[in-house]
Amino acid sequence: MSLHLYNNLTRQLEPFVPLDPSCPTMYVCGPTVYNYVHIGNARPYVVFGVLAALLRRRHGALRYARNITDVDDKINAAARDIGAPISVITDRFAAAYREDMATLGVAAPDIEPAATAHIPQIIAMIERLIASGHAYAAESHVLFSVASFAGYGKLSRRDPEDMLAGARVEVAPYKRDPGDFVLWKPSTDDLPGWDSPWGRGRPGWHIECSAMAEAHLGDTIDIHAGGVDLQFPHHENEIAQSECAHGGRVFARYWLHNGMLNFGGAKMSKSIGNIEKIHDLVRRHPPEALRLALLSAHYRQPLEWSDAVIEQSLRTLDRLYGTLRDLADVDAGAIIPASIDAALDDDLNTPQALAEIARIGGEARRAESTVDKARLKSELLGAGLALGLLQQTPAAWFARGVEQSSDDDARIQALIDERATAKKNRDFARSDAIRDQLANEGILLEDTAQGVRWKRA
Repeated sequence: MSLHLYNNLTRQLEPFVPLDPSCPTMYVCGPTVYNYVHIGNARPYVVFGVLAALLRRRHGALRYARNITDVDDKINAAARDIGAPISVITDRFAAAYREDMATLGVAAPDIEPAATAHIPQIIAMIERLIASGHAYAAESHVLFSVASFAGYGKLSRRDPEDMLAGARVEVAPYKRDPGDFVLWKPSTDDLPGWDSPWGRGRPGWHIECSAMAEAHLGDTIDIHAGGVDLQFPHHENEIAQSECAHGGRVFARYWLHNGMLNFGGAKMSKSIGNIEKIHDLVRRHPPEALRLALLSAHYRQPLEWSDAVIEQSLRTLDRLYGTLRDLADVDAGAIIPASIDAALDDDLNTPQALAEIARIGGEARRAESTVDKARLKSELLGAGLALGLLQQTPAAWFARGVEQSSDDDARIQALIDERATAKKNRDFARSDAIRDQLANEGILLEDTAQGVRWKRA
């Protein structure tokens, strides 16, 4: 089976056929860098990073752009609060974002364009839109005329009234239509700004991605991806302004959107405040467990984030790394199994791929011959490689946090106490599961007259 992806533009599963089979193109909307990113922000970068790796294996090359939004009203507010230029905020949090992504095993894109480095390209695109009658200047603003593009709404498939409500647009007197959106807006002296034909100002959010995609990937790109919350208005507006600026040429051929992370029953969001910052999470949990958790549900579905999801990921990795530790004397290199490729070819079905990893691990634990052990170890390493998992040594995985292990000691003792309670309640399945988990971590239990003691092997 060849790679099939669910295209939100057509609402159907389609075979992926790039314009240039030797080098597909992909653009993923990156973060607005005014604070630490939360774990929900990381989901598209983890998932579409798996896609990027798959495309490189299949086609030999990929041009993958993931932008940085480094001019925005939230950035302006954060800079104003500390009385510093916006670059102080954006440099700090862009660096923190890159560090967090690397910690989660997310490979850097080929191109990481920043909005402020593309002001001339943004201005040039706006000028073309005005010249072709798709945008107009009014009171130092430039706005895109939604009525000028007959295809507006084809991605989100909303009627005009729904789109207007969903966009939470500002009904300003200088707009010809309430749904028209800003391409350029004026800046007062206390705000960042650049000279333009319409006065000193700064770009609107939507035009930034269109100009950066054009500059680095061309007029038409193969894949555009991001969170489903960006489908409208951001991606809808990107289509409108890009296709109008390019004489009607298709902007993106495949649109992929990941579902949201929910936390406490609601979408994880800075505005709500129900967020888990990666910067904090990676200090409490092994980053690889967070990565596995993000891959545990199909990317198009919502994922309920919880301590239980992380704990399950920890147990899974303990079991798999325990298997690799048991096979330490078996010489084997990574070979990606056909079953893993088949799962990923089915619209990045990572839950199926993880089920295959579990199956391979189970067979490896039962294998008796050296030949079978070598084959299954190769498949396990290769399956992990395809998802960015199991790339540490077992020793490194099980030694996590030993140097500063007071928190880990407390976690181990809590598991031992839970095991004692389970045994008392005759819940032997849970008791055995905890014993096995601790054994996989190299924790030895010893029954004494004073209770259970433990030590690291």
